[in-house]
Amino acid sequence: MNEQSHTIGRSSLAADHPGTYTDAAIAHVQGLLPALPVLSHHGVKDASELLKRLFRGFEGSLALRLWNGTTLRLGSAGHESPSPAFTLVCQHQSVVRSMVLGRDPLRLVEAYFRGEMDIEGDFFAALSLKDHLHSIRMSALDRITALVSALRLPSPRAAKTGVAAANSPLQRRSVRAHSKTENQGAIAFHYDVSNEFYALWLDEAMVYSCAYFEHSGASLEEAQCAKLDHICRKLQLRPGDHLLDIGCGWGALVIHAARHYGVRAHGITLSERQLTLARARIAQVGLDDRVSVELRDYRELAGESVYDKVSSVGMFEHVGLKNLPLYFATVSRLLKPEGLFLNHGITHDVEGWQKTSSTEFINRYVFPDGQLDTVSNIQRVMETAKFEIADVEGLRAHYALTLRHWVARLERHHTQALQYVSESTWRVWRLYMAACALEFESGEIGVYQILASKRATGTTSLPLTRRHLYV
Repeated sequence: MNEQSHTIGRSSLAADHPGTYTDAAIAHVQGLLPALPVLSHHGVKDASELLKRLFRGFEGSLALRLWNGTTLRLGSAGHESPSPAFTLVCQHQSVVRSMVLGRDPLRLVEAYFRGEMDIEGDFFAALSLKDHLHSIRMSALDRITALVSALRLPSPRAAKTGVAAANSPLQRRSVRAHSKTENQGAIAFHYDVSNEFYALWLDEAMVYSCAYFEHSGASLEEAQCAKLDHICRKLQLRPGDHLLDIGCGWGALVIHAARHYGVRAHGITLSERQLTLARARIAQVGLDDRVSVELRDYRELAGESVYDKVSSVGMFEHVGLKNLPLYFATVSRLLKPEGLFLNHGITHDVEGWQKTSSTEFINRYVFPDGQLDTVSNIQRVMETAKFEIADVEGLRAHYALTLRHWVARLERHHTQALQYVSESTWRVWRLYMAACALEFESGEIGVYQILASKRATGTTSLPLTRRHLYV
């Protein structure tokens, strides 16, 4: 073994943590395996030793149950804690193998979606493993031992899928050009899943964006209603104003603005299912004469100085960074002189949209067209489009609370959700929203409401203070 270890030393292992073995190193060790003793016919001993190595430096406590019922207590606090916060359940040996040999950084995510891995207990605590798995470091000898142990386990091709995904297209090709066709397909991929599915875990108005919690104990319904009011007050909506809502969803904001602020409102969406329900809800409350919605791309909106006020809530993340100048220029063209524009959207803590495991996850499973940038870069593009920034409010803590409400509701309605979507799709939404909650809490992503007006000479029509926002 000593001579062999020189052959597959650090120069051929590429890095010092699992998941980065070169193909040459794997093939070399595979060629040696027949000469090595088999430690366990069922792989339990190999898997147990491998997992102990992988989680040796984990600072928390977890339980891991193998396919034969064997349960391991792992982590530096594993034996001090009377009951771990969560248990990982490996339904097949291939899951353990993929922890070391898988080329896809999202291999364990895929295993969870397919039902080959499950999580019992605190789901949010389990997601903390992502940072640990990325930080694992091993000596060359430990890596060789881990590689040998992993190669003895069955490959993923031998695994039996626990969750049927035939009717659930979990992945969509990432958007590249952000063309009209690409964007419409991406929106349909995410929003046309099922109106009934969304209704299970959203508030009664079906607002699918960050709520506004006036206190931490507020209900989701209270917080979403407060958010709609907050936006309307920021826009200084008055009877007779003509409001455009870009990315109107199921119509919550246009309905609220017309009912409570007396405006005429028009909304656009790229989701046919959202459009159908929004129109039905508008008719149900008798607002057909003042509120309209249509299926339209923002680039297709015609005219100049058409609207007194424009809102865009949770939509500009789909535009694509290279299209932001066109997006803001379009809003500026549509807005009347001295008109107000409120852009509400998610931002990143680093510039641009670099490829990481997090961005790959979002574009592969959730938002194929999603791209984020820093709030300072967003404002710079707005100013280039001749907007004057009037107010910027960060709502990061509010979105973390919103997402935890959504996850709790989604989990409570698990059985009902399966009437409308597959188990795999339910798992995608659960994981994506829980992971986003943690990213908002950590500060990796934020969300801002930016209020702006078309730049003009002279004094502004906005109030001198913010008191009107908190009446």
